[in-house]
Amino acid sequence: MAAAPLAAGLLLGCDAGGPGAQVSESPTPPEADRRPWSQTVHGVTLEDPYHWLKDDSYPQIDDADVLAYLKAENAYFDAVMAPRADLVETLFQEIKARQQEDDAGVPVKEGAYYYQWRFEPGGEYPIWSRWQAADDAGEGPPADAQVILDEPALARTADYFHLGALSVSHGGGLLAYSTDTSGEERFTLRVKDLATGELLPDIIENTQDDPVWVTDDSAFFYTVLDEQWRPYQVRLHTLGAPVADDPVIYEEQDRGFFVGVSLAASKRFVVITTGDHVTSEVRLVPMEEPRRAPTVVAPRRAEHEYSVDHQGDRFVIRTNDTHKNTRLVTAPTDDPSPASWRALVPASDERYLLNYSVFRDFIAVKERIGGVDGIRLLGPDAPPASIEFPESPRALHFGDNAEFNARTLRIEYTSLVTPDTVFDYHLDTGELRPRKVRRIPSGYDRTAYETERLVVTGRDGTGVPVSIVRKRGVPRDGATPLYLYGYGAYGSATMPTFSTTRLSLLDRGFVFAIAHVRGGDELGYHWYEAGKKEARNNTFNDFVDVARHLIAAKYTGKGRIAIVGGSAGGELVGAAVNQAPQLWGAAVAHVPFVDVLNTMMDTSLPLTPLEWPEWGNPIEDKAAFDLIRSYSPYDQLKAGRYPPMLVTAGLNDPRVTYWEPAKYVAKLRTLKQDDNPLLLKTNMGAGHGGKSGRFDSLREVAEEYAFLLWALGADQPPG
Repeated sequence: MAAAPLAAGLLLGCDAGGPGAQVSESPTPPEADRRPWSQTVHGVTLEDPYHWLKDDSYPQIDDADVLAYLKAENAYFDAVMAPRADLVETLFQEIKARQQEDDAGVPVKEGAYYYQWRFEPGGEYPIWSRWQAADDAGEGPPADAQVILDEPALARTADYFHLGALSVSHGGGLLAYSTDTSGEERFTLRVKDLATGELLPDIIENTQDDPVWVTDDSAFFYTVLDEQWRPYQVRLHTLGAPVADDPVIYEEQDRGFFVGVSLAASKRFVVITTGDHVTSEVRLVPMEEPRRAPTVVAPRRAEHEYSVDHQGDRFVIRTNDTHKNTRLVTAPTDDPSPASWRALVPASDERYLLNYSVFRDFIAVKERIGGVDGIRLLGPDAPPASIEFPESPRALHFGDNAEFNARTLRIEYTSLVTPDTVFDYHLDTGELRPRKVRRIPSGYDRTAYETERLVVTGRDGTGVPVSIVRKRGVPRDGATPLYLYGYGAYGSATMPTFSTTRLSLLDRGFVFAIAHVRGGDELGYHWYEAGKKEARNNTFNDFVDVARHLIAAKYTGKGRIAIVGGSAGGELVGAAVNQAPQLWGAAVAHVPFVDVLNTMMDTSLPLTPLEWPEWGNPIEDKAAFDLIRSYSPYDQLKAGRYPPMLVTAGLNDPRVTYWEPAKYVAKLRTLKQDDNPLLLKTNMGAGHGGKSGRFDSLREVAEEYAFLLWALGADQPPG
């Protein structure tokens, strides 16, 4: 066993510094055991000497060798980064100084109360309060506002803390909330009496998402996870009754489908949705009969996605039944089946209908045209009206819109140079009123930065959008360091949003760029489909082609680009490193999905069946096996020179399990033919998102930035 003694004895050896490193000696990196293991699939024998890093008792992780190796890598990370401790601290203090210590949300009215979250100075987690709407003078919460949930108190003894559900009952007397203290995303739900502050004896383990209260507050619907983290049941819990006796309202048998439960905007129906990444099925339960068997709206069929809400005497349904960019239809309350669907917003090649929000008097539709987000309103007696916003490109989201009869629409807005802004749009006047603009205590001048949007022609002739921000005056001389970010999976767009942390790089002369590669849905649903399954290599090629263009256009130079991505974006980073290692000055892969082939053949893992529509099923499909094997970053590692790399993992991560990045780093150590640093940092008490506190998480960003600045030789004070 080679792993066990490593944490105790890190030896000094050869220079492991990157291009900008000024070190003469560095700790010797850990070396993981190579243990024979193989499997034969489709006539191909796959050798994996690092398979042992998957603990056989997973999800419990107690193998001494595995833990020793991860701790040794953490010790190595600490030792290599120790000379950068001052830089990490400087960056952390810069980033922290941009955070409003006493930040608070815009109050949200629901029923008889206004609700608000707020941070106390120095607090890692928010406090949730409410006050009577009748007492609100529009000047903020009164001094006697009631604290309904104190997250700092709940998190006091936890190394990791994540609030899941926060659901107040219809009458306002009860609060159901759930917490996760491991990062495993298995939540424990409790109920609090808001009049007395006492916790009820009702405790539900192993759940996710917000529960849905029945009309008289005597019970609520909730989801249950199976052993593989899949939400597979919806149950109904009556307060005071044994949880073991809770009836199952719906159970999903398909192991590739996840179940969720929500409340329609009208509050007249419980909506049970089940689906994978490309197919969905919705069931309805009337609130006046919460124990009635759910009614299916449209039976599932492959690649038909739809969602359902309720307004007055009709259902409003978003569906891709006739076009991948989706349309909006309505159906009468007494017959929501497809036979009764009538078009409200037709599908379009140019207009991508992303989301909608239903109110008593209108419907708000979020759409994307040419990669730019917009919102338009549909009223019963008026033509569709689009809301005007000041910038393009931009990112928009519906905010907290809790009241069905509201005459305002809350919108969250941001751009690469505009801090997060909360607007209320007033239907009666057409006024777009700012309610909150994120304050940056250390100061921020948006005119000091400039943005642009490029379209880069890729190797197959496709135009790939790129969003860029930099400080004014930064030269285009081919020597500027550039931070290139990408994701490109699941139809999830990477929109041009503001970042307070990014300023530490921009102020040091970096250019920041987002490559809107295929696999996201920035340009419509077709953009997603053009980067998945058989077309997956388009995502990686787009990213590399964007980098080559930015070099040719002298935004940066070869070896001056830091590439960064997380999860599926970490897969993108790994594939880009394999395809063009000489382009990159540094690479950071956060919780990276790099062992794609092995994971997609391991049905014991939480997400594997759900992921087959995204990546393909290599167990049953030889073509999918060959394709995934051809790009899987772990499988495609070869002997050669690699850029400085930082890889992160979460021990309790149920999405990208810790052994993927661990195996990747262990294998790469045996193949790299350079002295550039290769670091693995595993959060031993966290999951997919890293540390949970607002400042603790910022320190991890400071570590990433310090690594990149060191690797690129740009670790000088901002000027």
